Amino acid sequence: MIDLHTHSIFSDGELLPSELVRRAEVIGYQAVAITDHADTSNLDWIIPRLIQVCRDLNSHWQVRAIPGIELTHLPPAMIGSLTSRARALGAQIVLVHGETIVEPVLPGTNHQAIEAGVDILAHPGLISEEDVIFAREKGVFLEITSRQGHSLSNGHVARLAQKAGAQLVLNTDTHFLEDLISREKALKVAWGAGLRPEDFDQMLENSRKIISRLG
Repeated sequence: MIDLHTHSIFSDGELLPSELVRRAEVIGYQAVAITDHADTSNLDWIIPRLIQVCRDLNSHWQVRAIPGIELTHLPPAMIGSLTSRARALGAQIVLVHGETIVEPVLPGTNHQAIEAGVDILAHPGLISEEDVIFAREKGVFLEITSRQGHSLSNGHVARLAQKAGAQLVLNTDTHFLEDLISREKALKVAWGAGLRPEDFDQMLENSRKIISRLG
């Protein structure tokens, strides 16, 4: 497993970064990105701490820990500038909290995240076909998620992505210990979204592609 969307106690997760990464390693993860929720209030506090802890863990463990960020519930007009700021601070992976159907995310968030060129648009909900095509053109990956609630629109996202040729990744959006999943569970999530085993393999390859850009 490669999981590029998780949360620690630095936002609304329940685990220290070190425990989160260790537990992921034990169940067979190759890499895990810690992408805590951020806006202008905490962006410059979280990222340096994640950079430090990931550097420390990577010097001792086999699983790769990646410092990232998830820009969350922002006015869409702010997404571009905060994406640039997050990258300048050293976030290696930038996600935007997409227009999930179970939270009041502002309309236009999906489009502005794609326009900003984030790495992954998380749980994009009932994303429009036009924005899926835009994501393909911009090289933004769309997320299939195992997270309760957010996963309700997985089938919609998968169908439009396959139609448009947009790239998918599968993540857990882990907040709690029980959110981490095995490869077998991840396969079932993909299957439930109408995807085939070979599509699951491609999603893993897409995650590797994102990591390969980090050096």
